[in-house]
Amino acid sequence: MKVSPLPEDQWDDTVNAALSRMLPADRRNPAAAGNALATMVRHPALTKAFLGFNVHLLFGSTLAPRLRELAILRVAHQRGCEYEWHHHARMGAAAGLTEGDIAAAKGEAAADDDFDRLLLRAVDELGEKSALSDDTWAALGERLDERQRMDLVFTVGGYTTLAMAFNTFGVQVEH
Repeated sequence: MKVSPLPEDQWDDTVNAALSRMLPADRRNPAAAGNALATMVRHPALTKAFLGFNVHLLFGSTLAPRLRELAILRVAHQRGCEYEWHHHARMGAAAGLTEGDIAAAKGEAAADDDFDRLLLRAVDELGEKSALSDDTWAALGERLDERQRMDLVFTVGGYTTLAMAFNTFGVQVEH
């Protein structure tokens, strides 16, 4: 682990404020916050700024939760981010993803649904080229409005950033 979770005796009002946008007061401690947030709060200002964005992606996005989680799982797979995969596989199942959908996000099977295949292809394009082709943008537009497509792009980008951070810092899955 290159950056370890902040020890409990170093959690202070700055850390508490950084986490206040995402966590209720009873979860603002190293054990309840989890390794990712407990690591991120080593830089409280960055954590506070990033969590504002991440709260939108998780709770304010115009994307349906099922589609959001399918996209996040594809990012986690692309980036080899075990931490992200572990947490979002559970969240994805809660949002309605089937075992087959989760296998498709991992590239182990083809998605059953045409739109799911399109969404996964869009995540792949963003990962490979940092842009969506005109054809993919238009095809997504048959089911997603402009704001939903924007939220998709930012979801992929935000979770790519998190995957890079978690992988670089060595954030471990909680056991």
